Amino acid sequence: MNSCVLMAQIVSDPELRQTQDGTNVANMLVEFESARPEDPTSKLRVVGWGGLAEEISQRYKNGDRVIIDGRLAMNLVDMPEGYKEKRAELVISRIFPLDSSNQSYPSTTATSISQKTPSNAVNLEPVRVAQPKPVSTEVSPPPQMETTPQPAATPGNYTDEQLDDIPF
Repeated sequence: MNSCVLMAQIVSDPELRQTQDGTNVANMLVEFESARPEDPTSKLRVVGWGGLAEEISQRYKNGDRVIIDGRLAMNLVDMPEGYKEKRAELVISRIFPLDSSNQSYPSTTATSISQKTPSNAVNLEPVRVAQPKPVSTEVSPPPQMETTPQPAATPGNYTDEQLDDIPF
């Protein structure tokens, strides 16, 4: 399954365009830190389609920190030098703000998100868990099995009834 979650900072304002058939598409460039501190930050183009594209262009801007959920795509681009280059692109499924610099959203505390939840936001309200019922600590004795005394058998001297009672 192709699924990526990325925490990044937007480094170019989203650009909203339309395809020939009228579908909205928003493009922007994001930057994220590498796994090792000595490596430089990486930039990646992200794309949102349809209603999500319009929402991205209205609510997000350069400098906003976001969490993006989507799928990774690799595209071949014809370069002016005559060769083809592979470029990665993240196609957005969901996007969430990380800080209060995004003016369209309230701050990301649990109470403010529950007051105004956008269609693509995660519900961060605390979950109430029912308390378990107390368990009785009294231990009841195991049920007694009735046994009938069997005559002691000597090796090699078993009755048919005794052999029938041997579990295999």
